[in-house]
Amino acid sequence: MRYSGIDTILSRDPVVLAPMAGITDPPFRKIAREMGCSFAFTEMISDNALIFGNARTAKMLTIDDDDHPLSVQLFGSDPRRMEAAARLAEEAGADFIDINMGCPTPKITRNGEGAALMLSPGTAREIIRAVRNAVSVPVTVKTRKGWAPGQGSAAEIASIAEEEGASAIAVHGRYREQYYSGKADWDAIREVKNSVRIPVLGSGDVLDPRDVKSMLAQTSCDGVLVARGALGNPWFFAHARELLTEGTIPDPPSPGERIAVALKHLRLQIEYSGEHLGVLQMRKHIGWYIKGLPHAARVRLKLHELERPEDVERLLTDYLSEADRLSADD
Repeated sequence: MRYSGIDTILSRDPVVLAPMAGITDPPFRKIAREMGCSFAFTEMISDNALIFGNARTAKMLTIDDDDHPLSVQLFGSDPRRMEAAARLAEEAGADFIDINMGCPTPKITRNGEGAALMLSPGTAREIIRAVRNAVSVPVTVKTRKGWAPGQGSAAEIASIAEEEGASAIAVHGRYREQYYSGKADWDAIREVKNSVRIPVLGSGDVLDPRDVKSMLAQTSCDGVLVARGALGNPWFFAHARELLTEGTIPDPPSPGERIAVALKHLRLQIEYSGEHLGVLQMRKHIGWYIKGLPHAARVRLKLHELERPEDVERLLTDYLSEADRLSADD
């Protein structure tokens, strides 16, 4: 199925799973989908690694039948390579191609990629044009408020994106030099929304379903990208949607629900990554699932000693019994 308009998707459900490196892989997306996420992004994918057939990168383009609509996010600095990578992503089943112009990581920006493209608007224009002409699916762009005060601007990139036929622009309300520190400037998102006609998605400091409602109201943006708020909390999407439609938020998941989903995530991760790597990758996820529960710090420490899936399952099962007992004692 082809999705012709991101505006139609966002009008039905404006709460979107953001691209997160090392996080939004197929197992994470599957869990998020089952918990109410309707639109998601992949991790950012290197154009070079994709073109040259890197096995790990090719696996990042795994797209299940129920993993739609899905936007594949690409990063690079050469229009021809980005064009070739976009074609491969479309062939793999991408419903949208997203161009990363916001990643602040030095290993990305030193190559003129990610947020560094904000300093080279001419190159940014060439890349958007090349990708747009290469594929039949809609193309979007994700950027930041700017590189630094007075250097690069989201409004300029948004204007270029609109002129070159991009279907939407996503704006993270921080400068590149801020990385993920400080407070996200939602006013910068509103300024972009007021400057272009294409849909605008807002990003930054969306940690609670109430933040979704607040960002939509404050910025008039068309969609909200959820990143950290979804870590260990895939229920976020259904809860945010209920808040927007019904005005209420369901009760938070119980410890049993958290552990059950963590165990399912573990099994999916092992199927995808193999036992050894799957367990290593799940350490951070399990830490997020149990955050705030009694004695979670002790469990996280023990978790880092374990390498076999069955040992992790036993740890979580035993911990759940303990958590239930503690709750009963209260």
